[in-house]
Amino acid sequence: MASDFGALSLVPPLLAIVLAIATRRAMLSLLLGVWVGGIIYSGSVGVAQMFDWIISSIGESTFNAKILVFTLLLGAGIALIWRLGGALAIARFATRGVDSHRKVGITAWLLGIIWNFDDYANNAIVGSSTKDLADEMEMSREKLAYILDSTAAPVATIGISSWVAFEIGLIANQYNELGIAEQTPSAAATFLQSIPFNMYSLLAIAMVGIIVISQRDFGEMLDAESRAQRTGEVIRENAQPLQSIKEDLGAPAIDDAPLRMFLFPVLALVLVVIGGAVFMGYAPDRTLVEMVNNTNIATALVWGSFTMVAVAIVLALVHDVMSLDETMETVLDGFGTMLPAVSILVLAWSLGAVATALGTGTYVTSYATGLVSPAVLPVVVFATSAFIAFAIGTSWGTMSIMTPIVIPLAWNIGGNDPQFIAIAVGAMFSGAIFGDNCSPISDTTVLASTFAGSDHIDHVRTQMYYAVTVLIATAFMYLLYGVTGLSPLVLLPAGLVALVALVYVFSEWDARRKDLVAKPASGTRTRPDATGDD
Repeated sequence: MASDFGALSLVPPLLAIVLAIATRRAMLSLLLGVWVGGIIYSGSVGVAQMFDWIISSIGESTFNAKILVFTLLLGAGIALIWRLGGALAIARFATRGVDSHRKVGITAWLLGIIWNFDDYANNAIVGSSTKDLADEMEMSREKLAYILDSTAAPVATIGISSWVAFEIGLIANQYNELGIAEQTPSAAATFLQSIPFNMYSLLAIAMVGIIVISQRDFGEMLDAESRAQRTGEVIRENAQPLQSIKEDLGAPAIDDAPLRMFLFPVLALVLVVIGGAVFMGYAPDRTLVEMVNNTNIATALVWGSFTMVAVAIVLALVHDVMSLDETMETVLDGFGTMLPAVSILVLAWSLGAVATALGTGTYVTSYATGLVSPAVLPVVVFATSAFIAFAIGTSWGTMSIMTPIVIPLAWNIGGNDPQFIAIAVGAMFSGAIFGDNCSPISDTTVLASTFAGSDHIDHVRTQMYYAVTVLIATAFMYLLYGVTGLSPLVLLPAGLVALVALVYVFSEWDARRKDLVAKPASGTRTRPDATGDD
């Protein structure tokens, strides 16, 4: 029996965390966690069992295989849009009339929300498209990196992306392992129900808007913005900005591409995914929830991403932007950009299989059921996920570690109530995104620094103040939910108000402490006695 492994069932995920902290190599740590799980499970060297789990995570689940195909095709579509000049076209369209520091921030924020298909692409396209404009308006590179990072993962986790497919897959796997699939809504429906409880992601996106609209800063970001706007130095002296990603990706084939180079492939993706999901789930007597329960989102994502690639190739050939050979090379380059994501996907699924085989969730549940009440479970799950994600630097790895624990725990503590699973899942995703935002070894955080041209540690340090502010508001909302049971439709606006108040209080206090102006009247922060000559 899986429960016979007892405390040993905790070793693989804990080992993955400790190794990630020590080595700063999340992928290697996940692999070793799977290997040690194989040793514990088989009682031998464990290599054969390790590869059995890795291979079965790809070959035994058509859902997982579809997610891998979707992820690769999404990378190809993103690469084609970049080469077609579509990313620059949408940036030019969006940045018309952008002539102030505030407008640059708002533009980058909105572009980050619009580009919700992938966090890597979000950072690449929005960062590369707005960096020069941000420099011109004397926005610090740290500020731009924050805008990129705090819209990329939070938006991807609730948008049409590989993240969502991965998250739904984790839920579906646990429903099947626990044998409760018939007693719960579908994994897709559970995910949709969890979105209002993914409070950190929603409030983090709102926090970016509050900061860029109010022009109020605090913590080390206040120092960075004051430096940039007083001296024009968008990076601090002796900073080490990461390499320009434009050199890595290559220049677009044309610089003045029409807007359709962006709109047509993206609209094809969105329309086919939505249309395909409706087509597979529709029946005359079904409600919307029943349609979601009966559709196949993984198949729809594959259809949509393939259509995205096909439309982009047709545009390239019709407009004579690239030859057929060049489009195929770009497709392969796009596949290559997604190899890290694919590797993490496979290892994440494998580590999830380890936890299931060893009964990690059952073991933790047996102890936590008597210690954790339903009122505090959301905030406990949120805090635990946040710590793990910060430690290992990957929200996907965190989700793979936590899901086999959280869903059985929520199912038992919540009295077999499917709604309670959605609440706990939302809190888990929420914590994973917080840790992903703050971890210096997070790939998304590194990419934000890269595309913004910021010193990486400077980005981590300046963003931490804002992420922790959102953490405080989110934890309070979870506690308030546990005590009152108020709807997220009430709690989220309350959280937004709390964020506005916290930003005002922190910015005023920090500005007085540093003898700076909290909110610049004319777009420039100076000391009250400054002459403007410094």
